[in-house]
Amino acid sequence: MAASLSASLRFCGALLVLLAGGAVLAGCAGISETVAPAFADPARYELYDCKQLETERKGLAARTADLQRLMDKAQTGAGGAVVSELAYRNDYVAVRGQAQLAEDAWRRNRCRETPPDAKPAATTPQPPVIKPAPTRSGSTAR
Repeated sequence: MAASLSASLRFCGALLVLLAGGAVLAGCAGISETVAPAFADPARYELYDCKQLETERKGLAARTADLQRLMDKAQTGAGGAVVSELAYRNDYVAVRGQAQLAEDAWRRNRCRETPPDAKPAATTPQPPVIKPAPTRSGSTAR
């Protein structure tokens, strides 16, 4: 009877620890959206122009998608949720914070997306202007 009681107490204790760990991880995942800007420098994009912001936003969107894909892939394995949180969550939160700040600067500067079919203005290369060397007075060319 005592062995049975001891085994059931151990099982309940282990179950309680697992539930508490799951709650902690779920809580961390839930607050990441509100804490994201805390992981980025708020003045980073202050001096960026619209062209620089557009490039930065595209890069951050690609990085966010890559991290999300890695997190989703990690969660398919055994213990994947823990591996995903430990390996990728901090980077994901930092990139999301940078993306939010870049987005704020984009709106503040009233930037617009460059149309995908717009080509940069092509300039025809101009030949260099080469001037003859000045001649000295009194010297003759032979």
